[in-house]
Amino acid sequence: MEFRLREENGFKYLERGEGRVFLLLHGLFGALSNFEHVIEQFSGDFRVIIPIMPVHELTLLKSNVKNLTKFIQKFVAFKELDDMILLGNSLGGHVALLYTLANPEKVHSLILTGSSGLYENSFGGSFPRRENYEYIKERVEFTFHDPKTANKELIDEVYQLINDRNKLIRILHMAKSAIRHSLRDHLPDIKIPVSLIWGREDRVTPPEVAEEFHSLLPNSQLNWIDNCGHAPMMEQPAEFNDLLEKFIRGIKMDINVS
Repeated sequence: MEFRLREENGFKYLERGEGRVFLLLHGLFGALSNFEHVIEQFSGDFRVIIPIMPVHELTLLKSNVKNLTKFIQKFVAFKELDDMILLGNSLGGHVALLYTLANPEKVHSLILTGSSGLYENSFGGSFPRRENYEYIKERVEFTFHDPKTANKELIDEVYQLINDRNKLIRILHMAKSAIRHSLRDHLPDIKIPVSLIWGREDRVTPPEVAEEFHSLLPNSQLNWIDNCGHAPMMEQPAEFNDLLEKFIRGIKMDINVS
């Protein structure tokens, strides 16, 4: 699938389809291709929008989840979005939660998959072997249950990011910010419907994280995907989309999902 970004008012984003807004938030190493199968299935019935978050562009002092959330607030205001279905993976889930807490009137329902916000096993505090391609390959493969999911294109993309010193420093700042910024005490305040779609073999945000999210979010449902790691929409896209469609059908019967 070819992705063509729009650039307006300092924002870069993908937008496809019409209907209720379906806003997708990517993770620390996220790319549009991570949501390829979601875009393909849901852009026929929804207005699917993916803003590119400035994970690698913020100043060091602003490289944290709070400022990413402010960026999304500005984007939503610019696009005049409302009554959104919000989906976040990994760091994107963390931002989605923060946005929802600050703007509950804007979010109709929420989907989290491999979300940070409670606990995660990140790449660690540094990349002492960042110039070693095989080491980076192993770390990217760690994200998935089946290491073959980490294709060469994805590994090359992460390798290039890690070996850009300016981007690396910002990635580490952002990762540490996410680890420090626990939302445990605030999750009970989120009353909207929440679907937790989790890979049972997720080693970055392991199953106990999903279970704790489920216990703290008062209107949540937890769905497991077997043989799946930290990015279900990439590793098991058919099952992920099936669970996503069932959730949307269940919460709003007047949405027509083909």
